[in-house]
Amino acid sequence: MSSSTSSSRPLKIGIIGFGPFGRFLSKTMIKQGHTITATSRSDHSQLCSHLGISFYREIDGFLEAENDVVMLSTSILSLSEVVKSIPFRRLKRPTLFVDVLSVKEHPKQVLLQVLPADSDILCTHPMFGPESGRDGWKDLTFVYDRVRIRDEVVCSSFLHIFGSEGCKMLEMSCEEHDKLAARSQFLTHTIGRTLSEMAIESTSIDTKNFQMLVKLKESTTRDSFDLFSGLFIHNRFAKQELKNLEVALEKVKQKLQDRMNEELDLSGSHL
Repeated sequence: MSSSTSSSRPLKIGIIGFGPFGRFLSKTMIKQGHTITATSRSDHSQLCSHLGISFYREIDGFLEAENDVVMLSTSILSLSEVVKSIPFRRLKRPTLFVDVLSVKEHPKQVLLQVLPADSDILCTHPMFGPESGRDGWKDLTFVYDRVRIRDEVVCSSFLHIFGSEGCKMLEMSCEEHDKLAARSQFLTHTIGRTLSEMAIESTSIDTKNFQMLVKLKESTTRDSFDLFSGLFIHNRFAKQELKNLEVALEKVKQKLQDRMNEELDLSGSHL
């Protein structure tokens, strides 16, 4: 039986980093009957009160709240610093730590290096966000790697949150994820950012394909530059993809130059 569909129970889930993505995930978790606590660098106590979430300004109280799961929803760039600052001695029990970052090898390495040996580790990447998932999560991809799991019930209960919403559950190693994400997600963001540097805008004679490029520019620049740089710095496969893009652009330029030279030679020979 798949771990995403086996027995599940209500969980107490603590979220570190209550930004837009953490808030987005928490709403569905609450709807399903899970109890949420949160802590963050910014004060979200009013918002949390409105959502029925216990917000802790201090991490000590958050860790003492006896969460079944601690979900790390920080930026890619701040993850290492945040995890290393956690006073793990405050944990009352072995806990499942889950990250939801867009790169996977980096959090896996940090968590294996820093977490107590009795903590379970699940590395995940929900391949959607507040915009793409606003009408539900059905058929949206959820990637996960069971890095170190001993409490099967807690792990399967967490995965069930996404499986029960209709996500396409994809178990994959962190390395394989980063290899594929460098070619898909990072490349998409790079092209979107490049179009933004070119300042492309809609015109009165747009083709459908050009409209798609404008939408790509707009959607990628809505994400922070921190996210984009995190996708590059902490995915070892991204550097090669950037190089591949540069080489490909040079090849296209060279092909155009060669064709232009051929045409000039032909027109010259007809004179």
